[in-house]
Amino acid sequence: MYGTIAQLRVKSGMEEQFSAYAQKIQEKDPGEVASYVYRMDADPSAFYVVVIFESKEAYVANANRPETDARYQHMRGYLDGEPEWNDGEIVFALT
Repeated sequence: MYGTIAQLRVKSGMEEQFSAYAQKIQEKDPGEVASYVYRMDADPSAFYVVVIFESKEAYVANANRPETDARYQHMRGYLDGEPEWNDGEIVFALT
């Protein structure tokens, strides 16, 4: 499996709108296994997004889809700056 962990900072006052937008996305992308959005207790404007794919190839293919870019561009409207992306192979999972 392969995936990404993104650290996001949401614009002040947009936290609830961002959470609602994230919850609205209910369909998995091709090759997606799971996704999680965390809102930090210590800083309500800090979010982490975790997305897991079947393989690196599925992750890269999804990243290159126009639909993925459109969703990302919409999400950027809620953010205060660029996300910090951390991609990598999942070497252990307990499910």
